[in-house]
Amino acid sequence: MATTRHAHTVWEGDLLKGKGVVSLDSSGIGSYDVSWPARSEAPNGKTSPEELIAAAHSSCFSMALSHGLAGAGTPPTRLETKADVTFQPGEGITGIHLTVEGEVPGLDDDAFVAAAEDAKKNCPVSQALTGTTITLSAKLA
Repeated sequence: MATTRHAHTVWEGDLLKGKGVVSLDSSGIGSYDVSWPARSEAPNGKTSPEELIAAAHSSCFSMALSHGLAGAGTPPTRLETKADVTFQPGEGITGIHLTVEGEVPGLDDDAFVAAAEDAKKNCPVSQALTGTTITLSAKLA
């Protein structure tokens, strides 16, 4: 069954001095301020498209890795994934680095790294971002 999720942004003003609010409509969990300075300088309590991509990528990757490990007979006890999305004004998103640490009883480091690489390659968000260089660091706790 296909699902579609919805969000919308209301933007006021020009790029450099304007501001906006992005709302997560499907979940209804909130609306978040966005601005160019929050994207290109310090966040100062606002979010950015890159932070939202990092949230989407870290959660999707964790789900894919959990599924792959469980399918191989070694379900994880815990996975902690961080996604760092780098934005360069004038160039765009220049890279994404995923860092994952896992607790997986009965699994060695090499098998964990291989499962993490597979999840990085096959999670739907990674696939949607194939135009971006995505790197990975993976280790067991």
